[in-house]
Amino acid sequence: MSAGGAADGGAAAGRIRETARRVFGHSSLLPGQGEAMRALLGGHDVLLVSPTGSGKSLTYQVAGVLLEGCTVVVSPLLALQHDQILGLEDGGARTRAVRISSEESPAEHEDALERVRAGEVEFLFLSPEQLANDDVRSAVAALRPSLVAVDEAHCVSAWGHDFRPDYFRLGELIEELGSPRVVAMTATAAPPVREDIVERLHLREHRLVVTGFERENIALSVQRSATVEQQRRAALEAVAATEGSGIVYCRTRKATEEYAAAIEEQGRSVAIYHAGLPRKARAQAHERFMDGEVEVMVATSAFGMGIDKPDIRFVVHAQVPESPDTYYQEVGRAGRDGEPAAATLMYRPEDLSLGRFFTGGVPKRDDVAAVVAAVRRLGDDDRLRIQERTGLGPRKVGRILNLLDLEEHVPSAARPSDLVDAVLERAEGHRKLQHSRVEMMRGYAETTRCRSDFLLAYFGEEQAEPCGDCDNCVAGTATSGDWRHPDLPLQGRVRHDEFGEGTVTDVEEDRVTVLFEDVGYRTLSLALVREHELLETL
Repeated sequence: MSAGGAADGGAAAGRIRETARRVFGHSSLLPGQGEAMRALLGGHDVLLVSPTGSGKSLTYQVAGVLLEGCTVVVSPLLALQHDQILGLEDGGARTRAVRISSEESPAEHEDALERVRAGEVEFLFLSPEQLANDDVRSAVAALRPSLVAVDEAHCVSAWGHDFRPDYFRLGELIEELGSPRVVAMTATAAPPVREDIVERLHLREHRLVVTGFERENIALSVQRSATVEQQRRAALEAVAATEGSGIVYCRTRKATEEYAAAIEEQGRSVAIYHAGLPRKARAQAHERFMDGEVEVMVATSAFGMGIDKPDIRFVVHAQVPESPDTYYQEVGRAGRDGEPAAATLMYRPEDLSLGRFFTGGVPKRDDVAAVVAAVRRLGDDDRLRIQERTGLGPRKVGRILNLLDLEEHVPSAARPSDLVDAVLERAEGHRKLQHSRVEMMRGYAETTRCRSDFLLAYFGEEQAEPCGDCDNCVAGTATSGDWRHPDLPLQGRVRHDEFGEGTVTDVEEDRVTVLFEDVGYRTLSLALVREHELLETL
């Protein structure tokens, strides 16, 4: 291996193409891959936002082979790590990979580290929880990794739809590894989330590579039902009408069991996946689906992150998910081979209350006060002692500490009650944001415009023409036309007297959608905005 930081653009591009072909068997690169690799070899951090199935993993794999030193891959799920490690085996000695996880013994952990130290292994896979372990992090830092790849990077953002406390400290943890280059990868990140990822991961001189969210081979549709029974019947009919491999997403564990039984009665082979199952059962279900032993996976949103199965022909959402972010990520698991696929949402307005139920609540004031008092006495480094002192569980303590960390603007000498107020206000703002995402799902389900255009606008992109394939386009309700307004440009900053500052995410013929920092997404009438001058451009 040789360092690529000083390589000029042409030489780096040649080495990238040659490595992709010779080591990984790719005769050409997909959009964004080469740009991200060149930036990494040029010494920059990278935020890569690219749809599911667009080959984000190859970016860190090629760069890892070309850079001197090992590559650390931070990935949230053991099944995902397993699949990626298996995929690297075909590359030979230069792509060998090991992992440190709860699945292996301490002896196996030490063996993995020794193989990396000896230069036998290029890629070391870790979960965020493992990297947070002081002993593991110290051992990894001694390896002097040249590159860290953060998969599912949207999990680091408190703005994100899938924020995970274990991801929150990744920026400072990675810096303790010797400040290696970082590539953060995600399939779903609206512009405000991208900004938060950059800040939370402490990306330096970063390059943003966005390849586009449009998936032209996936036909989007919504079927509205008045009753639970109508909804169930419509979902089962959609599954029966589509051949091949597919996923049915449900909001509850009970629903996965019921739908799985009904689909099996139709004669389809079925597997079930949800967080309530034992780890071994989940792993077996995942493997059987990936190997093609079963046609249909019935699952909650716990299934699918990073899944690499190219021939999924349909994704049916039996109930409304909690956000367009989650929905589009799950839809993107269909048709990764480029062949036609279908994504159908079963919509019953009453299901939106499920989304509001599952969004994070606001912690109790007494709990926040207890954690603040413990931090003042013990510092925030020893979470175990904070748990013991407060009597609160690890997840609750972790969430409150993360909220505290966001309040950097509060002076360290501030009264504890002021800090508690700031934390509760922050938590309430996050709750409102999550609830507003639920309402954006209502907007998607009830819109008459091109559904692809609606989703792309949500992620900060413009679509030149209607897709032509979604149900609204086929029905003729989706009209083309330039609805953009020069005084309200997409991604423009605005201020509202009541809602505060925000970012314009979408403009239609008669309405504008703004993501406000304090209250989340709000859709406002353009006529009222203009009549009462509700929005001030910044």
